[in-house]
Amino acid sequence: MNICVFLSAADLDERYTVPAREFAELLGKGGHTLVWGGSDVGLMKVVADGVQEAGGRLVGVSVDFLSASAREGADEMLVARDLAERKALMLARSDAVVIMVGGTGTLDEATEILELKKHGKHTKPVVLLNAAGFYDGLKQQFRRMEAEGFLPLPLTDLVFFAEDGVAALAYLEESAGIR
Repeated sequence: MNICVFLSAADLDERYTVPAREFAELLGKGGHTLVWGGSDVGLMKVVADGVQEAGGRLVGVSVDFLSASAREGADEMLVARDLAERKALMLARSDAVVIMVGGTGTLDEATEILELKKHGKHTKPVVLLNAAGFYDGLKQQFRRMEAEGFLPLPLTDLVFFAEDGVAALAYLEESAGIR
């Protein structure tokens, strides 16, 4: 399975890097392909290292202005003109989406992917990997949106909140009929 992962390129505390590394190793050991932003820094590097060292493939999708930090040695590296094209390429190349911790760029990616799913533009499973409770506030906001009628479909049809990598991968594999 090709699994798109949106996440930060920042250097982060181990409460975020340890779960990211564990998830990455599960992806690699499972024979999955990581589709990610192509960067070889920060959390993006942690995940790419984990997948590659565990035997998985790497498909990077960088963008012109970030190509200097693109990972050497990825199985495949695409370079998009801009962030919008990057998101579209990542979604097109994947069977499922995982959103890990990140800043405004990751939040932008998450909301666009969820908005596209809400409107039926894709049916791929989407997981928010809630490492160290990072997305607790967003989960609460989504529940409020659902309760107050802002979501045209049940929250559980839109996104799955996973507390760890094992739960995230189990959900994705079950959604794909692998388990």
